[in-house]
Amino acid sequence: MGMDPALKAKLQKQRYHIVGEHGGVKTCHWTKESLLRDRACYKGTFYGVKSHTCMQMSPVVDQCNLACTYCWREPHMDTLELTDQDPLELLYESVRAQRRLLSGFGGNDKVPREKFIEAQDPKHVAISLNGEPTLYTRLGEYMDLCHKHGMTTMLVTNGTLPKVLENLDTLPTQLYVSVDAPNKQIFDDVCRPKWN
Repeated sequence: MGMDPALKAKLQKQRYHIVGEHGGVKTCHWTKESLLRDRACYKGTFYGVKSHTCMQMSPVVDQCNLACTYCWREPHMDTLELTDQDPLELLYESVRAQRRLLSGFGGNDKVPREKFIEAQDPKHVAISLNGEPTLYTRLGEYMDLCHKHGMTTMLVTNGTLPKVLENLDTLPTQLYVSVDAPNKQIFDDVCRPKWN
């Protein structure tokens, strides 16, 4: 079973490029800012990341195990379907999608040619776009491939599946864990777990 067609259409209308059954890539605001105005996000300030070389993606853009009251993202599927897309295929499709998303910047006089060319080969993968990435069963393999291709990985997770993180053979370069409530009662009320 793949992505819900109505959700897929909504995401595509919002300029997501769907990769595989459940993955997605979207140009980050700061990638655009770097190309057009030479501005960088906090990762540039603190870690030296060139924002135009960062690819924002998720292996499961349509699935999350929470239904947070504050979430501005599109609603996710109500059924849990763990995805095991081939990590190499996911990586290559994601890079191709990133290049398609950036292609229009190549003809823009405000974008330095050298910077545009550099942006074609992402050096950093922000696994943070939408959905909960730890629902991707081959996340460790995916990050390992990214690292073998000379890319750093930044994993953003809601932290509700700690066993997945514990069992990763390859760890992300940076790990971001959301802390959304001070206790279980507030967590359940605000984050509304779909499955226990």
